[in-house]
Amino acid sequence: MTEEFAYGDIWERPGLSKRDRSMITVAALIALGREEQLATHLGRALGNGVTKEEIAEIVTHLAVYAGWPAAMTAAHIASDVYEAGGKGA
Repeated sequence: MTEEFAYGDIWERPGLSKRDRSMITVAALIALGREEQLATHLGRALGNGVTKEEIAEIVTHLAVYAGWPAAMTAAHIASDVYEAGGKGA
């Protein structure tokens, strides 16, 4: 279902670029505290053209709206993804 619906239907809709969808997804996962999915989507975001600097800005921005702990957790996960060569979990 994930492959067919989420990645097949939703991610392929023409209304937003994959880069934009990645930024939205990363922000939502951080705000909702869905750490178990974040590494995979950070890797996907990098592959879709989102830069490390933009990810840092997303994390910083969400520190205000989603809370400091959520942002710090996301920063640690991002660091792990970068050390793994941009590949998610």
